[in-house]
Amino acid sequence: MTLSPRIRVLVISAVAALVLAAVVGWVFTANARASAAQIPQSVLAADTRMGAVELRVKDLPTVRRFYEEGVGLEPLDETGDSVSLGIGGEEIIRLVAAEGDYTNPADAGLYHSAVLYSDGPALATTLVRLIQMAPNLYQGSADHAVSHAFYFADPEGNGVELYIDTPADTWKWQDGQVQMGSAPLDPNDFIARHLGQTSDGTAAMGHVHLKVGDLERAREFYVDALGFAVTSEINGALFMSAGGYHHHLAANVWSSAGADDRPETLGLGSFAVQLTGPAELDAVAGRLDAAGIDYQRAEGSIAVADPWGNQVHLSH
Repeated sequence: MTLSPRIRVLVISAVAALVLAAVVGWVFTANARASAAQIPQSVLAADTRMGAVELRVKDLPTVRRFYEEGVGLEPLDETGDSVSLGIGGEEIIRLVAAEGDYTNPADAGLYHSAVLYSDGPALATTLVRLIQMAPNLYQGSADHAVSHAFYFADPEGNGVELYIDTPADTWKWQDGQVQMGSAPLDPNDFIARHLGQTSDGTAAMGHVHLKVGDLERAREFYVDALGFAVTSEINGALFMSAGGYHHHLAANVWSSAGADDRPETLGLGSFAVQLTGPAELDAVAGRLDAAGIDYQRAEGSIAVADPWGNQVHLSH
């Protein structure tokens, strides 16, 4: 399929303007396909998935337009100072009007939220719409071997990844770690190959990538206490998942090494983890108790802060 000159110019211009902002490269090592024994097993059930990310924003109408008209999310519920957005009734992003300063790159908090699309045509349609709407917010793309990803910032600087997975049986595992690359990915070619093809148009929150102050403390909280498994650790970042996924969570110290508690700022309010049932929630509570970590328990849910104050809501 041939792109219109206008769309092609917008995409090429966006890439050229921000080529230096490409995602930090990871070395990709080809290896033989892994056996099941090589894939790290999480304490959390394989069906664990991510829920909505809540963002505290200063200009609710402008940020809402980005996610609704650009990313293509639908309003599910709203009040005077908040709106819940998603697809097919599943909440993906919740925006809450707030006051305060914008986040400092050196602080802990959100690196990006990552929306996973069901297929290439759905993602290609979104890319064309977003690049036409806000080409200056495009930040780059990468073939990560396990996924094909495109990166944006929303109007208040919150990182957003839009991606599709490659087939899981093509993922490479070596010594218990999934091999993720950062090869070039031409957005023009991706759009041309996928735009206009049949799509079911669905999406979900695929993973959440955090900024933290220390990877070992992140491991103690997210792996030892919550129950995720480490799937990769490379270049100052820790990747974690349940059920052998490449990652549901990531944490890096690229700009935030040594960060203390998060100040009260705009940006990440909380993120959600969807567990499989009450027994899983009880098990998480037991591990938090054993680790001496305070949390709030309600019917069917737990609210807990990581060592930097990032709020995690677990429910079933």
